[in-house]
Amino acid sequence: QVQLVESGGGLVQAGGSLRLSCAASGRIFSINAMGWYRQAPGRQRDLVATIIDSGSTNSADSVKGRFTISRDNAKNTVYLQMNSLKPEDTGLYYCAADVTTNGVNWYRSWGQGTQVTVSS
Repeated sequence: QVQLVESGGGLVQAGGSLRLSCAASGRIFSINAMGWYRQAPGRQRDLVATIIDSGSTNSADSVKGRFTISRDNAKNTVYLQMNSLKPEDTGLYYCAADVTTNGVNWYRSWGQGTQVTVSS
């Protein structure tokens, strides 16, 4: 299985910024779409933003204009730049990637999550 490791989370005041990184490792043949999800305590896991090979992105309305997703294919890494953070952005942020190890079979790989806490 491909491993995804998130980093860059932490505690920040409202209005501040954080940049999350997610690096994929293992026997990777190719990675297609990559993205970020988040889950607050007692809440469902929600989509934050996704990015495909062409560079086209999609983001949740709640973060549109504040968060920017990008990727570095040479490093098998996806980033999430988070600006103007709000307390409601607090949660465990998960990286996801659609990967194949053989060029034939594709599956969704998930990271273990990185905590983002925004204080008021």
